[in-house]
Amino acid sequence: MKYYKRLYDLRTDKDLRQEDIANILGTSKQSYGRYENGNRKLSIEDLIKLAKFYSVSTDYILGLTDEQTPYKNNSKNKNIDTD
Repeated sequence: MKYYKRLYDLRTDKDLRQEDIANILGTSKQSYGRYENGNRKLSIEDLIKLAKFYSVSTDYILGLTDEQTPYKNNSKNKNIDTD
C-alpha cells in the first residue's frame, strides 16, 4: 500500500479535513494535499508528527506493516530520543 493512501485513510477515519492536518504539520492545505495525492514526498519530520498524532507506527504509515500499534519502548530503546 502506498503511504499516501494510508494518510488519506487515517485522516478520513477521524473525519478530519486536509486543512486540519496541514495545521498540525505547520504547512498549507495544498502542500499537505500533495502528500495525499503522491505528488510530494513525505518528510521524516512530518512522518514522525503524523505517527504521533494518529498513534500509529511509522511503518504502518509507510505501508510496511498492517499493524497500526506503535512499537513499545523497551530497555534497549531507552536512550533513543523520539522528540
